[in-house]
Amino acid sequence: MTPRRRRMVLVGLILLGVGGAVALALTAFQDNLLYYYTPTQVSAGEAPQDRVFRIGGMVTEGTFKREPGSLEARFVLTDYESNVTVSYTGVLPDLFREGQGIIARGKVGQGGLFVAGEVLAKHDENYMPPDVADTLRKQGDKRVTTPIATSTVEPNAE
Repeated sequence: MTPRRRRMVLVGLILLGVGGAVALALTAFQDNLLYYYTPTQVSAGEAPQDRVFRIGGMVTEGTFKREPGSLEARFVLTDYESNVTVSYTGVLPDLFREGQGIIARGKVGQGGLFVAGEVLAKHDENYMPPDVADTLRKQGDKRVTTPIATSTVEPNAE
């Protein structure tokens, strides 16, 4: 084998190895992604049925139910266009309450019930998931107190 041919084989093997490593990294990254969906998207069937994802919205007033002595809680999550019933077994965050914006991580179960494995409640009483805030803004609702997000880069003050 000539030196040139040996060099070409080596370059080919290196490219093959790098390509394989990139393919494995992208596959692992895709498997670990957690997508965010609104109740409207979940109700429309746009959310995956076989994967874990996040759903965000507001806990509808008067929908929180928990049997005495049980850790299973059920409540309705809304984006003011559609509703999704959420079931969660465990201790809810201290800041969880009706009318509060939350994000839940889990899967869609039988009958469209969202079975959450984790519930996150934002610490700010004015928090609202961005998609819910946009929907309310379009409807002219006065509950939205946060401005539309713009660039967070501040100009140089020199």
